[in-house]
Amino acid sequence: MDAPSVALYNQLKAAQPFFLLAGPNVIESEEHVMKMAKHIKAITTKLGVPLVFKSSFDKANRTSSKSFRGPGLEQGLKILEKVKAAYDLPVVTDVHESCQCEAVGRVADIIQIPAFLCRQTDLLVAAAKTGKIINIKKGQFCASSVMANSTEKIRLAGNQNVMVCERGTMFGYNDLIVDPRNFEWLREANCPVVADVTHALQQPAGKKLDGGGVASGGLRELIPCIARTAVAVGVDGIFMEVHDDPLNSPCDGPTQWPLRNLEELLEELIAIARVTKGKKPLKIDLTPFKE
Repeated sequence: MDAPSVALYNQLKAAQPFFLLAGPNVIESEEHVMKMAKHIKAITTKLGVPLVFKSSFDKANRTSSKSFRGPGLEQGLKILEKVKAAYDLPVVTDVHESCQCEAVGRVADIIQIPAFLCRQTDLLVAAAKTGKIINIKKGQFCASSVMANSTEKIRLAGNQNVMVCERGTMFGYNDLIVDPRNFEWLREANCPVVADVTHALQQPAGKKLDGGGVASGGLRELIPCIARTAVAVGVDGIFMEVHDDPLNSPCDGPTQWPLRNLEELLEELIAIARVTKGKKPLKIDLTPFKE
């Protein structure tokens, strides 16, 4: 077992009030990623929130073949290495194929399994064998109970460092809905529960493009609503994609949270977390009430 991964996993499990996985959706350039890491770290350090920096080297499941995907594996990992060195931050990025896991595991502290691939056994096993922390996104098509099976695949491959992430459930053809009960039910996987409060508000293939075709839209204005709910229920971590110029982001712009509003939102979530008892089950007494 990878000792640094175990130490980070234990640190995140013990994080109060929650840990944060945050950064731009995709690596646009080295300069942009370094800028985002600098500003997000400054905010989370000020507020005392443990941060894992997130950005993707390749968005392999974009709606359109014309969409921006990122710099690719080799260049993307070099950039993430520079983020780690410059800002002393752990990083999380996603994989789409088993053959990527070994290389990604040499750089990333957390390997993320995309929601569409949450049941792919070979991918889960390859990721697990790196010894890194594995964050499995719950498929939009899955019941929360499926995640117990996905996490079991990680553990049977010899890796106990796993977490699960709620990112919404398909609601018709071009919309997602967040069922707060899943934040509770996902605990049955016996690992940290993360709420993706940005992707959960996507409207998949819900935006028609002027030149023909479709792209994903989103409901950015509802990100605080979902984040407040998740923290009140008592999730262990928040996943949030953040951008300094969301309207001009080349990927998932409609669901990236503005950098200028990050501190304000985190301050509110911390305040909610301080008063909620969501992480502790309320004991229900069904004995007859007596005067």
